[in-house]
Amino acid sequence: MARSTDIAAEAPPACRRNRHIAQGPSSLAGVTHEIEIGRGKRGRRAYSFDDVAVVPSRRTRDPEEVSVGWQIDAYYVDLPLLAAPMDSVMSPATAIQLGQLGGIGVLDLEGLWTRYEDPEPLFAEIAELPASGATERMQEIYSAPIIPELITQRLQQIRDAGVTVSGSLSPQRTQEHWRTVVEAGVDLFVIRGTTVSAEHVSGQAEPLNLKRFIYELDVPVIVGGASTYTAALHLMRTGAAGVLVGFGGGAAHTTRKTLGIHAPMASAVADVAAARRDYLDESGGRYVHVIADGGVGRSGDLVKAIACGADAVMLGAALARADEAPGKGWHWGPEAHHPQLPRGERVQVGQVGTMAEILNGPGTKADGTVNLFGALRRAMATTGYSDVKEFQRVEVVVSPYHPR
Repeated sequence: MARSTDIAAEAPPACRRNRHIAQGPSSLAGVTHEIEIGRGKRGRRAYSFDDVAVVPSRRTRDPEEVSVGWQIDAYYVDLPLLAAPMDSVMSPATAIQLGQLGGIGVLDLEGLWTRYEDPEPLFAEIAELPASGATERMQEIYSAPIIPELITQRLQQIRDAGVTVSGSLSPQRTQEHWRTVVEAGVDLFVIRGTTVSAEHVSGQAEPLNLKRFIYELDVPVIVGGASTYTAALHLMRTGAAGVLVGFGGGAAHTTRKTLGIHAPMASAVADVAAARRDYLDESGGRYVHVIADGGVGRSGDLVKAIACGADAVMLGAALARADEAPGKGWHWGPEAHHPQLPRGERVQVGQVGTMAEILNGPGTKADGTVNLFGALRRAMATTGYSDVKEFQRVEVVVSPYHPR
């Protein structure tokens, strides 16, 4: 008998079948706009960040008067930013640095830092691997067991620096290691996978009951990925403080090639933002943060993620380009070394500047890879908005323009 978590299902409100695109991010969530693929199949039209653009309004303001600060639960930071829990992006040292620069670094608690006492030689080796053998060798490297004492040690190192402490586990590893993580003093607990559902069905093992787990935990939990209204609404009902929006959309993922699954991010963020709005009403005022996770590689993507309804972004490749990043100009996620079905790869993203320059400038490139949050402030000022919550209401249009 298959077992599932006990989350009551509730269908979303009936969608209007529009044949046009209305204005504003909320309309992206409500439009069905189905297209006939063939006589036996129809599909909803969905949009990526490349497909949409922000529209200036009648008002402008000074960039110095714009606030991009973000508060989730009891934690306030200067930037609406979580760093992706990927070994090429976050080490204890870069998590500390990011916290000091105004964001929140999330350490992968299933990565090299919790498998090896000194992983630095392995990072150097991964950077030098030939493409033909990279996946196989990375599978070997990541086959080493996770050492609970190293989880405690790495999180304590971040805590000692006085910044917000955040670590990530996959749904599969959460039941095994969550107690170690909580006892180490984590401030924000992230449960992150390619997709995370509130109702996982398994005939092999007792699945993680997210609702019960979050209720019994004494720290705020961020969960994801989710890419649809219904999936996000169910995650919000578990008590999560935030929902990660995305499904294999990052630079190092090959999920679309290997599984045939993809979620264009502009539509996904707008859908989940609609779930946040409806859950706010349903719960009597409980606000769940929407965090865009995937497809946010450059500053323009960041701007459009917020415009479509995100409260914050989770950055991977954008931060892997930092001089201090552990990947040394290479970027990969846990999907790249999955022992049975790799659906990611090690990609070369290069190095464009220090982490401080990537986040807050000054910029020396015009390609959207540096001064990401300076660009967000400029976009908000150009359209007349003073904070991130207001900017979610900015007008957007669907544009045929695709940058090369």
